[in-house]
Amino acid sequence: MPHTLGPANPHPMENLRGASAPISRIKVAGRVKTFVLDTNVLLHDPQSVFKFEDNNLAIPVEVLEELDSIKAEQSTERGRNARRVHRILQELLPDARAMHEGVELDNGGTLSIIINPYLTDPGRRSPAMDRLRAILPDIAKKDNRIIAAALFVQERYPPPTILVTKDVNVQLKARAVGLESEDYLNDKVPEDTDEASYRELGLTVYELQRFCSEGAFELEKSAAKPLYLNEYVLLRSDEGKTMPARFYGDGLVRRLKVPDFVKAPGGIPIRARNLEQQFLMDALLDDSIAMLTCFGKAGTGKTLLSTACALHQTYDDSSRYDGVSISRPVMALGKDIGFLPGSLEEKMKPWLQPYHDALEVLIPSKPPKDPQFASKKVAKKKHKKREDQYAAMTAIQPSHASQNGHGGNGLVKPYERLLKSGLVEIEALAFIRGRSIARRFFILDEAQQLTPHEVKTVITRISEGSKIVLIGDPAQIDNPYVDSRSNGLVYCFNRMKGQAIAAHVKLTKGERSKLAELAADLL
Repeated sequence: MPHTLGPANPHPMENLRGASAPISRIKVAGRVKTFVLDTNVLLHDPQSVFKFEDNNLAIPVEVLEELDSIKAEQSTERGRNARRVHRILQELLPDARAMHEGVELDNGGTLSIIINPYLTDPGRRSPAMDRLRAILPDIAKKDNRIIAAALFVQERYPPPTILVTKDVNVQLKARAVGLESEDYLNDKVPEDTDEASYRELGLTVYELQRFCSEGAFELEKSAAKPLYLNEYVLLRSDEGKTMPARFYGDGLVRRLKVPDFVKAPGGIPIRARNLEQQFLMDALLDDSIAMLTCFGKAGTGKTLLSTACALHQTYDDSSRYDGVSISRPVMALGKDIGFLPGSLEEKMKPWLQPYHDALEVLIPSKPPKDPQFASKKVAKKKHKKREDQYAAMTAIQPSHASQNGHGGNGLVKPYERLLKSGLVEIEALAFIRGRSIARRFFILDEAQQLTPHEVKTVITRISEGSKIVLIGDPAQIDNPYVDSRSNGLVYCFNRMKGQAIAAHVKLTKGERSKLAELAADLL
């Protein structure tokens, strides 16, 4: 059983816990460890103080100082998380005695604030601190002071000490001075074994024929056991015949509901070019799927296909969506969105240019004629009604267009009309907190740049009748505090996998061009 650690020497006041604590609540047991938290861990997950089970948790006082400087950031997630951490610590450590001695947590662990006496009294020496000063001489740096606090804990108390930080450089420096260090693992998904984008299930040729004729088939329990709800599979017979399907639970697989093409009024038809895109189109067009995650490298069609299916459903007479909302994280180099001049739309345009490109492809100024569909009959009354509705929604006077910088000829691109009418709107993630997004088809691109908490913030804004699609490439991450296993996109997929209203698709085949495919694979 864990027990309270007694004084490390005959002088109780020298057993420092905080500034000069006579008693330490750090526990000693065969399996108990002491974790020292870096600032970025608390900013990443303010609830992390409750997620280390019955181990010791130590927070250097330098972390409190860093949190204090960050809490003033009013419009950022970091600022909100810093203030949240302060409230949690204020509740757990209500007085000076709790700060000095530490407290026991409900999960059986302990929480303490660490003040390193070797930094407050330069005359004090120890082998660990001498080694630190020799390797990292600039002790004024906050990172080095946090490492020094962890070394003090390691030297003073018997339980194994581990510095937990999401900064890779801090991890390396800590190991250089003889200190164990690791990433915050609580919200990391299991190791990716490079699984295929879909599973293949073997059937006899007669079973496959039955599936094709009836549109559904009940699998054997052994074949259905590893599948999760709404997982996409490929049924294959011994003769090599294949059919795509979706798993609906209880051993049942059904045929995909994918049309020949999707398009917006005045746009060009967009078709699925490969099997994975058929899976994606099926999930995008299914009203029962309220949340969809999609992984895919550059050029696989994530952006174009999601936008095309969103517009197709928005303008359909039977659609339940009033419009399309598009957003992505702003990962700028040193500047945030507020440093750019102009309106919100003008500020967001550099980061949302991929969607302007996609809309230009979907609804070009002069859409090409497609003779393949010239012979198809369309009800004239319905066709005229939809065209009239579209014309009314996108009508803009030439003078208005000229005033908004679209040129002296007064011409406005079709996709710009969609933005002006509000049917396609730009969402800034910085201002999404507190909103309730109803009856919208919401596309969140580059979701791999977000933390799990940020993704949760976005998804909880989605009201009944709306749909959210999170797309991105877990291999392309610019955020220094998330990686391929801890970013919001993969975390969301891992936690929502198997839910009745959630689906997932992985795209691997590039369709942009041969050059783009080679570059994505080889460079």
